[in-house]
Amino acid sequence: MREVVEQVVNALSLGSTYALVALGLAILFSIMGLVNFAHSEIITLAGFAMYAFVVFGIPFPFLLAPLGAILVGALAAYVMERVAFRPVRNSSETTMMLTSFGLSIIILSLLQTLISTRVRALPPPDWLGGSVEVLSVRLGLLNMVTIAMTAAALLVLTFVLRRTTLGRAMRAAAEDFDATRLMGIKADSVILAAFVISGVLAGLACLSIVGRRATVDSNLGQSVLLMSFVATVIGGFGRLGGAVLGGFLLGGIEVALRATLPPSLTGLTPGFVFVVVAVLISVKPNGLFGAGSASRV
Repeated sequence: MREVVEQVVNALSLGSTYALVALGLAILFSIMGLVNFAHSEIITLAGFAMYAFVVFGIPFPFLLAPLGAILVGALAAYVMERVAFRPVRNSSETTMMLTSFGLSIIILSLLQTLISTRVRALPPPDWLGGSVEVLSVRLGLLNMVTIAMTAAALLVLTFVLRRTTLGRAMRAAAEDFDATRLMGIKADSVILAAFVISGVLAGLACLSIVGRRATVDSNLGQSVLLMSFVATVIGGFGRLGGAVLGGFLLGGIEVALRATLPPSLTGLTPGFVFVVVAVLISVKPNGLFGAGSASRV
């Protein structure tokens, strides 16, 4: 029983990371129809921001570095929208997707050229490596902090979407963007807000990824983007709640496979995950929470 509880916590922690990234992807898709593959580079930039805080001796780095990562994530998303995506906003979804691919390649190449491809150590604080014992079950503090951080972020985002004017505008745009514009809501404000929120979520996800890996490199965001993209497909693209639940479901599947597969097959876990996902999608082509859902938000 103790091992089962520990594995459930591991699944929730991993699923939290996938949920944050998947939610950032789903927000943009629900409003713009944009699959932003450059989202991974926002995570990477946030990671290097954390590394810079530590290397340059900023006071209280493990207090200010997470805030810096979130700020850099939001700023990177803001710049992306203004520089790369706003000029092609009225183009086809294919054009916007190719733009995101091109932007991803450009940023990745700049990071590898200007900073190098070397993996850089960024260990978390010592206290995060500890654990607490609850009812004879030992729980890692990093997992607990990741779950709590994700829960807080989801609560705040839910409040913003449902209780603020901007949030209502974003929900309306997710349902029918053209009708929302006809009602006098400024498209620039809604889209820019969606990008900034996705950047904040990328920064939060970065904290979890770096905490798990204890390293930073130019491929930091790529390591989780594909799985998070799959999570959005499972939940139904454009369904924000579905993206979150898809992330947790994918995390549960991955942890369950790692716990049950023999040691000789654990390296094939991603392949088995995709087999399970393929079966789910064949049964529910629009995602588990796609067609028939009451609301996209």
